[in-house]
Amino acid sequence: MVTRTDKTAWIEQELASLKEQGLFTHIRTIESPMDGWVTIEGRRVLNFCANNYLGLANHPKLREAARKAIDEYGIGPGAVRTIAGTMSLHVELEKRLAEFKGVEAAITFQSGFNANLATIPALVGRGDVIFSDELNHASIIDGCRLSRAQIVRYRHNDPDDLRRVIKETEITGRALIVTDGVFSMDGDIAPLPELYEIADENNFLLMVDDAHGEGVLGKGGRGIVDHFDLHGKVDIEVGTMSKAFGVVGGVVAGKKVIVEWLRQRGRPFLFSSAMTVPDVAACLAAVDLLEASTELVDRLWSNAEMFKSRMQEMGFDTGFSQTPIVPVMLGEAPLAQEFSRRLFEEGVFAMAIGYPTVPRGKARIRVMNTAAHTREDLEKGLAAFEKVGKELGVIS
Repeated sequence: MVTRTDKTAWIEQELASLKEQGLFTHIRTIESPMDGWVTIEGRRVLNFCANNYLGLANHPKLREAARKAIDEYGIGPGAVRTIAGTMSLHVELEKRLAEFKGVEAAITFQSGFNANLATIPALVGRGDVIFSDELNHASIIDGCRLSRAQIVRYRHNDPDDLRRVIKETEITGRALIVTDGVFSMDGDIAPLPELYEIADENNFLLMVDDAHGEGVLGKGGRGIVDHFDLHGKVDIEVGTMSKAFGVVGGVVAGKKVIVEWLRQRGRPFLFSSAMTVPDVAACLAAVDLLEASTELVDRLWSNAEMFKSRMQEMGFDTGFSQTPIVPVMLGEAPLAQEFSRRLFEEGVFAMAIGYPTVPRGKARIRVMNTAAHTREDLEKGLAAFEKVGKELGVIS
């Protein structure tokens, strides 16, 4: 007689283990528009969690653009881009994004994650090599795995170590160097000029995922390539419209030949329905705003510099951030989760981040400054961090 066991018992055990280790994620539900303040569980709280860098997620011009587009084009495209899903709005957005980024061409995807899953396997495969920063985003890691190319990691933001692993690797096919532009958990910036030199010396493709640099770095938020004045030298820029642009979607910008190849072989482009009409229209409105003025980007950086310096003065460890991302380093996950719970009680929404998003022992509260916050908002947030930090013995 066959004894049947519960097929999902192992999942229950794993979930119990996560809770015991303080690694179980409790997901908050937001009951209001995304903004500097949000409503959660009926409470209005200061929002330090979202990637809504420029406060565009609830911007009236984006909302109006989405409404008008619905009236003219409907809601959904109803197909993948290559069959019947390419609408004039998609073409216009790609043209505008290419102009904004100063590149030959651009192609849009349903998300930044999809953009990486489309791009990496289309450029390299079996017999090829990918050199990847050890702290690259999960979407890069998954794209690399899907490609079936050999994956060689180099130490985080270390061009010398990249040179070392290149010398130690037998390369018989194509090679790709890939890095995040701004690393989302630490807020530091990739040494792109040095990576370009290495790629150029070896005739390797160079790809940067600028998800957290779009709308943040460069003139008016044009990104890391503009920030370092490397126009025409970086082969592939991957970005997202779900962070600073305030909407949703991904973009790959760069050489025209690569963009054309992705239209033919980028699997999320070929096999997943196109971005919806209101999303595309809202993205176009975001480009309009960024091209018209640097005011929001300037405000974002001003807020970030003020918040970061005050946190450091209070004694908090804010890591090595060079951007508006401020990691408040706490070490162990249970402490980070307790810190987050206490902040919420004080009216501040700032989630704990632990393993596997960050390495064990490096749990933190990641504060996302935005242009939607006023100086009064930041003062309230700082007061809450100081109170909780002292109560939990993080600062004296």
